[in-house]
Amino acid sequence: MSFYDIWQQLDWTGLQQAITESTPADVERALHRGRRDLADFAALISVAAEPFLPQMAAEAERLTRQRFGQGVSMYLPLYLTNLCANDCSYCGFSMSNKLKRKVLDEEEVRAECAVIQQMGYQNLLLVTGEHETKGGMDYFRRMLPVVKPYASYLMMEVQPLATEEYQELIELGLDAVMVYQETYHQATYAEHHLRGKKQDMRWRMETPDRLGAAGIDKIGLGALLGLADWRTDSLMLAHHLEYLRRRYWTSRYSMSFPRLRPCTGGFNPGHPMSDRQLVQLICAWRLLDPELELSLSTRESAEFRDGVIPLGITSVSAGSSTQPGGYVRPQQELEQFAIHDERPAQRVARSIRDAGLEVIWREASARDWSR
Repeated sequence: MSFYDIWQQLDWTGLQQAITESTPADVERALHRGRRDLADFAALISVAAEPFLPQMAAEAERLTRQRFGQGVSMYLPLYLTNLCANDCSYCGFSMSNKLKRKVLDEEEVRAECAVIQQMGYQNLLLVTGEHETKGGMDYFRRMLPVVKPYASYLMMEVQPLATEEYQELIELGLDAVMVYQETYHQATYAEHHLRGKKQDMRWRMETPDRLGAAGIDKIGLGALLGLADWRTDSLMLAHHLEYLRRRYWTSRYSMSFPRLRPCTGGFNPGHPMSDRQLVQLICAWRLLDPELELSLSTRESAEFRDGVIPLGITSVSAGSSTQPGGYVRPQQELEQFAIHDERPAQRVARSIRDAGLEVIWREASARDWSR
């Protein structure tokens, strides 16, 4: 059994109704509980919870400081290629978009890593489009040994792989994998994934199972906020996380909040999410799971990030480029999406320190703890 089997038994409409029918009394009960369950989470992400946002924020900040102290980890995405064999309506890398394509070679990757090292980063996230021949395992086998000397903690956000492939990459130095389901609503998933292997919803949904079976240190989850009803997608995601924690308890987990941004192709989200709603969701996740790492990227504005980081965020990117080769020679026509917070990394770090928090440039790998 995988989470896909559980997901098939979950009723989207029923979960949506449970959220909609949440009352202020349900929210108050959730706020006063020491340990919260999925019913509490449904109440905390409901419309009924909106007037309680100050209380939610205060409790989220308290729980974050209690578990994670003052630390906020800094990481940087390194885009290796924008080649993609999928046609996804919301993504700038979609194969149908007329976009310049680029695959970095070893020399170009080293040059990118040298610039990134000068920026202060040691936590790196390797990102690619999904292209098995020119950006698949053979490519990863060549590139991980190039990048690893520059990275104390190495993450990837690439196409879903098999368990044995993840095990091989772990041996090459991989610490974490980010894999977003995009949406748990089946009809919406089919509507926006038009060609390519990403059409296989089951293969993607079972990726965290394969990662857990491979023994990865950290599994990063998320839903693409804007494709479907964010509240119901988030409750589905909470079911997914609960399952994973119970079955693959040796792995750590992180949650990201990717709101759709402008990109090549001009996609407009059908279910836009306000800033206030995103704050509510971040706080709800912290109240549900005090151990969960929460990550916020440069998709969000500087003002928004400065305001919300103290409430529950444990890792952020800064000074990011979403294009292969973008740190050495930026070319906007190669990018996946337009970033919002364009501040240099050191300026973001200063803002974090000004909030009374500590900037962490080097995250410890599980290998470090085992020595």
